[in-house]
Amino acid sequence: MQNSVDPGIVSLNGDPLKLILAEAFQLKADQINGPSWLDADCFTIHARMPEGANKDQMPAMLQALMIERFHVVTHAESRLRPGYALVVDQNGPRFRESDPNSPMPGVGWGQTRFTAAPAASGIKGSMTMAMLARFLSGHLGGPVQDLTGMAGKYDIDLLWTPDRNFEKMGPFAEAIAKQLTPAEEASLPSGTGDIFTSVRNSLGLRLDPRKEQVEFLVIDHIDRIPAEN
Repeated sequence: MQNSVDPGIVSLNGDPLKLILAEAFQLKADQINGPSWLDADCFTIHARMPEGANKDQMPAMLQALMIERFHVVTHAESRLRPGYALVVDQNGPRFRESDPNSPMPGVGWGQTRFTAAPAASGIKGSMTMAMLARFLSGHLGGPVQDLTGMAGKYDIDLLWTPDRNFEKMGPFAEAIAKQLTPAEEASLPSGTGDIFTSVRNSLGLRLDPRKEQVEFLVIDHIDRIPAEN
């Protein structure tokens, strides 16, 4: 079954509670501090929303649901956290604005292709700089802020070799690695540099280290067993 967060009914099927909290408070999962079981315990939640509710009201309604069912008590903290600024390098960008009449080879218009091989990570498709920054933040373990000043959508083709001392292998790449023969692994794509080098050489952008204030949600209390409907 798939998740559905729509006016009328909220249906969340077998998700870790931290992901549900992230949806409710409109944060990334790594901005939520609480007991370790939030990452492991999965729940199925079905709730009917009041008539006339719209999608913008969903986060507040999910928060109310967390308070009612799990007796959640939280407070917000602002912490200084290492991150990065995505900026244009000195020689300018090395990609073009997307043209719906001329999609990228191997990627249809409006589609995005992700690479998650053991020796390569990447993304290819039409996207905004804000979308690219969010993707990169998931691999860098810290927030990436788009400071390119570039509006619109652009054709992005980025592939890099992950530094496993810095960038942990995701579950999809781990699953692939366990099934590969040496010959199959040799045939997979690999990058030509780490994420910082490839962003600069392939895209003409740069990831500058910086520190910024990030809002965290701290869980003061949460019941592991929810109240009955």
